[in-house]
Amino acid sequence: MMVVLLTGFVSMLQASRVKDLTLVSGGRENQLVGYGLVIGLAGDGDSNAQGTLRSVANTLQRFGITIDPTQIKAKNVAAVMVTTDIGPFLRNGARIDVTVASMSDAKTLQGGVLLQTPMLGADGRVYAVAQGPIAVGGFLGGAGGAGGATVQKNHPTVGVISSGAIIEREIPARFVNDGLLTLQMHNPDFTSAARMATAINAVYPGTALARDSASIEVKLPDDYRGREVAFLADLGQIEVTPDTLARIVINERTGTIVATSTVRLSQVAISLGSLTITVTSNVGVSQPNSFNNSGETVAVPSTQTNVDEVKGGFTIVNDAPSIERLAAALNALGVSTREMMAIFQTLKRSGALQAELLIN
Repeated sequence: MMVVLLTGFVSMLQASRVKDLTLVSGGRENQLVGYGLVIGLAGDGDSNAQGTLRSVANTLQRFGITIDPTQIKAKNVAAVMVTTDIGPFLRNGARIDVTVASMSDAKTLQGGVLLQTPMLGADGRVYAVAQGPIAVGGFLGGAGGAGGATVQKNHPTVGVISSGAIIEREIPARFVNDGLLTLQMHNPDFTSAARMATAINAVYPGTALARDSASIEVKLPDDYRGREVAFLADLGQIEVTPDTLARIVINERTGTIVATSTVRLSQVAISLGSLTITVTSNVGVSQPNSFNNSGETVAVPSTQTNVDEVKGGFTIVNDAPSIERLAAALNALGVSTREMMAIFQTLKRSGALQAELLIN
């Protein structure tokens, strides 16, 4: 198996805009959540869960209909949780997308309609109201049961309502305080923060100061007094070349390995071998001879064990000890992703790998 390391080369790095590297303090998103009911599921809803029955009874009571929850059949109804993120600076009447997910044992939300659901913030206040038909990115087909078959694609118990929530309460957002605004780095790094402050000061002298690896304070220039939005628009266009950490990320489930070009290693020798033990079980049949009335036919199990050992390869990495050289050496050995993970772990423990190793 050929293993490919995706590397980014320093010489090929492109400068990024400030607006793509940072978030303006005071302009963050907030999470909202709500509990609601989805109706119209044509028998694919919850199987009379007590919580769903009480919710249906409470909903009917809002319309002046009082009914005992035990007299309700909830097969067309599903209890769901509704989640969304409300962005900064959104005003009353703006619409946002919501995600709807089943809480109980509903088979699918396909074709369902979400009833009016208040969306609450962490403070318990209502900031939006969601309602509407659900779009499910999958399906569930077939009758099921004895003699039947079902076909399922993706997750039919999770859906999205595009522009399904209306904002009812604005979240206060203030990004300039006493003539100062703070830029928060998406990927905190001291070198990147220092470079950004230098780049801003080159355009607006004496305005930027890196407080730590994650935040840069910027003073509002006198020419932009009363025009804070225009300053942020111009500030966001300044280009900065961020620094890249030495890091290797391995996703064992997908077999993906990504490494940055700043990864370095000391002079090292790598040896690889594998031992495969195969155990197979067979069942033979022993039959009596012909015309033998006293014999019986019996099953005779047998076990066979094979051991295969592949000769190990031995490669010395000493020329330009970088991720490019390491990739060439490992590809020459023909290692698999699992073997690659073991090699990187061993290199890290030996102290030869000068990089952060992340395994997912």
